[in-house]
Amino acid sequence: MELDHLVVGADTLEAGVAWCERVLGVTPAPGGKHALMGTHNRLLNISGLNHPRSYLEIIAIDPEAPAPGRARWFDLDQPGLQAALKRGPGLIHWVARVPNLEAALAYWRGEGVDAGEPVAASRGALSWQIALREDGRRLRREALPTLIQWGEAHPTDTLPASGVQLLGFDSRDGLKARLRTPQGEVELDLVG
Repeated sequence: MELDHLVVGADTLEAGVAWCERVLGVTPAPGGKHALMGTHNRLLNISGLNHPRSYLEIIAIDPEAPAPGRARWFDLDQPGLQAALKRGPGLIHWVARVPNLEAALAYWRGEGVDAGEPVAASRGALSWQIALREDGRRLRREALPTLIQWGEAHPTDTLPASGVQLLGFDSRDGLKARLRTPQGEVELDLVG
């Protein structure tokens, strides 16, 4: 299991882009829409020596998408998180890449952790399986990530260099990430 991406939640995608430009000093690359969840995103390559193939995802509920008929991922439907994101975007979760999602979920079930079930998703040339709980909840109490298994392509294969690099990451006491940016070193802490 290795860090795949950091998730920054935003009340609107436009607010997330403005946050990225203000806090990190760069404009995120286009992302896309997730029909499965009624969300959309923008992406930023943050790959570094200690965290290759990693990126930052800015995600928001897509106001033009129909309701997904299930709880959205990363607690995006939870009133407490929605209230926090109305005050401003922030780091809400992390996602870890695994080579075999079924095996990783079976292991966690054996440890008493309900990380959800594998759900197939895709966007453009990207396809993946992601572990989703019925209630859409993050595993914050356990300080555990959402698990993902990518298909042939990974977002960082085509994301341009951003000038932002992930220096450090800690999920033990909340969630913290240190980034080198054009504006100097920035630390992100968990919100919501």
